[in-house]
Amino acid sequence: MPLPLWERQPRRLPRSGPPKSPSCAVVELLPVVICVDGTTPKLLTLSGRGGEALPAGYLDDVADRTLEQAVRRRVTHELGLPVRYFEQLYTFGNRGRVPGQRSLAVAYLALARHEPVRGAASPAWRSCYELFPWEDWRGGRPAVLDTVVLPAIEKWLSESPPPLLALRTERAELTFGIRGARWDPVRVLDRYELAYEVGLVPEAGRDAGATSRGHGPLGGTAAPTALGVPLAFDHRRVAAAALERLRGKLAYRPVVFEVLPEAFTLSTLQQVVEAFAGQHLHKQNFRRLVAAANLVEPTGQSELATGGRPAELYRFRREVLRERPAPGLGLRRLGGV
Repeated sequence: MPLPLWERQPRRLPRSGPPKSPSCAVVELLPVVICVDGTTPKLLTLSGRGGEALPAGYLDDVADRTLEQAVRRRVTHELGLPVRYFEQLYTFGNRGRVPGQRSLAVAYLALARHEPVRGAASPAWRSCYELFPWEDWRGGRPAVLDTVVLPAIEKWLSESPPPLLALRTERAELTFGIRGARWDPVRVLDRYELAYEVGLVPEAGRDAGATSRGHGPLGGTAAPTALGVPLAFDHRRVAAAALERLRGKLAYRPVVFEVLPEAFTLSTLQQVVEAFAGQHLHKQNFRRLVAAANLVEPTGQSELATGGRPAELYRFRREVLRERPAPGLGLRRLGGV
């Protein structure tokens, strides 16, 4: 049985390549594949010796002409998942992010329609809000904020050295919306990184323990806690960056249609936007924005299995990509329209 992608060793460089040296780094590809299952945004994870992780793999300098070609081949061919949208996200390269070597991870945001996944590495869809439980406000303010997160942040601030207090206070206010500041749904990565710095998430203790023994962060993950399901290495940080990018793009790119079926109701469209945003949106205002953006057109058919009046089906107007440079939903803020 072949090893999962993220446990394979990189192909050795040809003789004409850079000489082997302790300072050389390998290039890792780290796709964050996101879909929506009903009203739940999910991302693809694999299981292996290192614990639950994103489906990473190494760049093959012989087979892969470009980075995007490499990540497409790994997700589409090796995992058997048709992915409709790829976008390079960020490069992660902190020392110690992978034990035993210097590894640069080129992360990609990838969007797909939900379908069952199978494979030797036990691929599975994991709810984004199991990783980041403080990000889903659709059922009201998450309880974990007031019971765990904010008390820990206030304690952290109270113990801050005077030269750092003002900067840390401003950071906490802008990130978690405390002391009268407004919650900004897009700051997903900022919130995870502050939670890590305060020591709230399991990865912080795991990494600190590994570093104190003179090693890089361990791959194994701790048990799920009220602060979410941890992932191996720095993969939850990468996932936070992907969710932040996706939320930010809802306003000015029609990425939401990449996870929808060809025909959908306006209610389904709103539910998917809300799933990504972690926020409820005003129904009539949302529909006015969709109509004003001219993003969809009726198919002439209706969905009958609604339990009531048949709902009209729509499809994405691809012509809008040529009509406007930024054809998004025009949401001013995810918290309301």
